[in-house]
Amino acid sequence: MYPMGYFYGIDMTYIVLVLPALIFAMYAQTKVNSTFNKYRGVANNRGYTGAEIARRILDMNGLQKVVVERVPGNLTDHFDPKASVVRLSDSTYSSTSVAAIGVAAHEVGHAVQYAEGYAPIKLRNTIVPVVQIASYAAWPLAIFGILFSFSNLANFGVILFGLVVLFQIITLPVEFNASNRAIKTLENNSILGNDELAASKKVLSAAAMTYVASAVVAIANLLRLLSIVGFGRNRD
Repeated sequence: MYPMGYFYGIDMTYIVLVLPALIFAMYAQTKVNSTFNKYRGVANNRGYTGAEIARRILDMNGLQKVVVERVPGNLTDHFDPKASVVRLSDSTYSSTSVAAIGVAAHEVGHAVQYAEGYAPIKLRNTIVPVVQIASYAAWPLAIFGILFSFSNLANFGVILFGLVVLFQIITLPVEFNASNRAIKTLENNSILGNDELAASKKVLSAAAMTYVASAVVAIANLLRLLSIVGFGRNRD
């Protein structure tokens, strides 16, 4: 007799919940890569580089102490709040493409969020250490609890994974807000023209989809974990 959620030995919870989410995530990643590659060949009319725009927007917001650095890779751009550094990838730092300008402005948006005390990013930053542990420990604890009939341990595993989901959900407004800040700054300061701005919006919208996909995958895995733990309780 197969456990609940299984059909002839096939884990239906994975097929119904997780697999579609993973397919969506793969589509989102493909979309952001193809959109970025499409517009990385379109230079902005004023010849700004990603690094120049990052520095300019930081200075506009009184963030002269935040450094702009180059890091290896493609789309490895990020803001490091501990070091107060905006790190731009090889595909962004010296590129004059409208795609690079949008990405650079987005990362600076995170620096501005920290400077202004934007609540969601402060909350996300607070739970990062716990989430890093929870992402590794949640499933093993839950499965161990089921196998050895430690229901409290299994429940604790579910709670830990719930924190991972919470982190992914909090990430959404953080990323959307950074993109909105970027577009408004590029538009209000006439850094990009209308057509260039539209292209940057497409790049940032595609990037936003990857964060939505990550949240969907996390939620799907949480529902699967709840199903597995629930079956463990019923079996006992």
